[in-house]
Amino acid sequence: MFDTFSNPQFLATGILVVCYLVLFTEKLNRAVVALLGASAMIFCGVLSQESAIAGIDFNTISLLIGMMIVVGIAEKSGMFECAAIYAAKLVKASPRGMLAALALITAIFSALLDNVTTVLLIVPVTFQITRSLKLNPYPFLIMEIFASNIGGTATLIGDPPNILIGSALNLSFMDFVYELTPVVALCMLILILIFDFFFGRKMQASTADKKKIMSLDETECITDKPLFIKSLSVLTLVIAGFILAEHWHLQNGTIALFGAAVLMLLYTFGDNHQKRDQKVTEAFNMVDWTTIFFFCGLFAIVYGLEETGILHQLGQKFVEITDGSIKKATFGVLWVSAIVSTAIDNIPFVATMIPTLKSMEPSLGGREAMMPVWWALSLGSCFGGNGSLIAASANVIVAGLAQREGHPISFLRFLIWAIPVMILTIIISTGYLYMIHFI
Repeated sequence: MFDTFSNPQFLATGILVVCYLVLFTEKLNRAVVALLGASAMIFCGVLSQESAIAGIDFNTISLLIGMMIVVGIAEKSGMFECAAIYAAKLVKASPRGMLAALALITAIFSALLDNVTTVLLIVPVTFQITRSLKLNPYPFLIMEIFASNIGGTATLIGDPPNILIGSALNLSFMDFVYELTPVVALCMLILILIFDFFFGRKMQASTADKKKIMSLDETECITDKPLFIKSLSVLTLVIAGFILAEHWHLQNGTIALFGAAVLMLLYTFGDNHQKRDQKVTEAFNMVDWTTIFFFCGLFAIVYGLEETGILHQLGQKFVEITDGSIKKATFGVLWVSAIVSTAIDNIPFVATMIPTLKSMEPSLGGREAMMPVWWALSLGSCFGGNGSLIAASANVIVAGLAQREGHPISFLRFLIWAIPVMILTIIISTGYLYMIHFI
């Protein structure tokens, strides 16, 4: 009995299960849970401190920190609010047009920034616009939740699961764009048409209220024009760097940190010593350190399972279940990822799945043959984030902002749309993956 409890595989599995259960209850801060779990892996002898640190993917950490700083500084210029108001005016303040326009803006920003930052920027503007037009903000809010999770799927940096997968497989920014943008665009088009049918065509606003929106000056949102120019320039160069990274043989984390350093240099250039240091400190405070340390702890926990061989055994079991068929593995991973990601945070799920799928590659023909399975993991985990109000961080944030504005989004009311949308997008993904890889 004692030998069983002291077995590294038993210990590693027990630590992971306990951490997942606590994360699911949301009783403790997720960074605290992950760091306690990582420490337990070391204290129990599953990992040494050196191997725990070696298990951390610093490319992912660097990419997250760099983009958080760049987006945080750029936000100060007001560029994102400017874009949202410009889009509203572009459709002549038509409620029907704005439902589609704000959804597209949300999807595009989620792909180029990240979905959590995007909803934090877009939702307040949405309330401003719907108040002016005397519209119910609910259709706009749930549409923006869906658009943020779908749009974030299109690129390497749009959603944390993609960051994890891209870093683990050394995939480029353009690999994600080429493979996933078509299905993301198709899902967004269908979603906009559905919401237009159920909500958009029924929305009405008076001429006077529309004039209020048309009278808004989007340039007034630009609170710091020099910073706007600097931020836009650096953000453009960083995205270009991601696109060209594979040709330069650079990691995306290096490009993101370099972009953050350049923008901090431009942001503080010409300031005196005290003000410069204050601004740099503020820039580093824009980093969501809770998320960063959550990732660090999670990497160590998953590495403990990988080192004990458990994930390899799970991978081989999955190979047996799918009879060694890439097609069965692809659609199995797609649907399982979507269903699981509806119930729990997709980040720890994907972090656990990555080494499991890697262990399957030799039995299923290698990395190239396994790529449909990897794309299925991305689509399933990201689109599964639309399955419930707690399935993705962006969903929780929108619900919180809506509650503050007096327009609460209940869990069950959201499910009425969430489950059908999640299932529809996974069905579309199933057809897409079949046509692209198996015909």
